[in-house]
Amino acid sequence: MPGSIGSCSLDRTLPALPWLVAEDAAGEVCGYAYAGKHRERPAYQWSVDTTVYIRADQRGLGIGRALYERLLAILRELGYCQAFAGIALPNAGSVALHQALGFEPIGVYRGVGYKHGAWHDVGWWQKTLRADAAPTNVTSFGGVATGHEQARSQSAPTSP
Repeated sequence: MPGSIGSCSLDRTLPALPWLVAEDAAGEVCGYAYAGKHRERPAYQWSVDTTVYIRADQRGLGIGRALYERLLAILRELGYCQAFAGIALPNAGSVALHQALGFEPIGVYRGVGYKHGAWHDVGWWQKTLRADAAPTNVTSFGGVATGHEQARSQSAPTSP
């Protein structure tokens, strides 16, 4: 699975920020969403970068939306104020998902991401989670949520 979950990333991120994992009917990971620090400096402690990845055969089923809605709700509860997402362009599906969830485009880094043998622009989107005039301390997450059915039942449409 491209963009697969690396134990190094989990070990570094999970004590403070959430990773949500969806499983298919066979119990295999079919998607995940997580947040990481936006920047290391203290002034940015209320901002996070977010990522969602859904296995190709599971796209369009509402899994990405369900994972992302849960992730954003958890981040809001933890006290984060801004979420950012970088999308390697072109990626119409990811752009549509982020905009449907209220992310707004804020800029493009030109030729900054190299994958599949070519340089790609990376577009950046931003979503306000909380508009606190004076932010409160953020709370650590310290856990991981799993379960395809849990994620889908919260907000994704069911199949006919």
